[in-house]
Amino acid sequence: MRVSREQVAENRQTILEAASGLFRERGFEAVSVADVMEAAGLTHGGFYGYFKSKDDLITCALAHTFESDNESVPNLLKYAEEYLSPEHRDDLSGGCLTAGLGAETIRQSVAARAVMTEVQRSTIDRFSKGTGATTPREARRMAIGTWAAMIGAMVLARLSSDPELSDEILSETYQWIKWTSIKKPTE
Repeated sequence: MRVSREQVAENRQTILEAASGLFRERGFEAVSVADVMEAAGLTHGGFYGYFKSKDDLITCALAHTFESDNESVPNLLKYAEEYLSPEHRDDLSGGCLTAGLGAETIRQSVAARAVMTEVQRSTIDRFSKGTGATTPREARRMAIGTWAAMIGAMVLARLSSDPELSDEILSETYQWIKWTSIKKPTE
């Protein structure tokens, strides 16, 4: 039975959604093609009709997640407060792409790393617009520092087996970001 173009496009989106969540939850190596196809409700044999390889799926899933999560950041402090929450920390499959897969992407294909590079560029640009800084250089510095602190805090909070320490890392990083955002910058 022949599948319509619309159904092929819909199936591809379903596969990308399933892969995105599974990769962020378990990591690239712990997820097989069969796992992704099962989560998508499709047969394993059909995978190669949609993607050339698992590496291709990884690259496409990263790009798909980036496109889905690429919202504007009108207020960086508000965004940081929501990002550095226990709810976000606990949402591995729906949480931050960079915090969840950044370290693993280092060992992936050039194409996957290129997607993550674009994620970083875009995030820094979006954050720069939400800093309230008076100069472009100051805005970029604040965006990079805030983004790095948020990613680092999320990774550390997720690593901790001590819930109190994990919560403290998130809370204190938010307070640090808040504090640094009101200090006078030095060029």
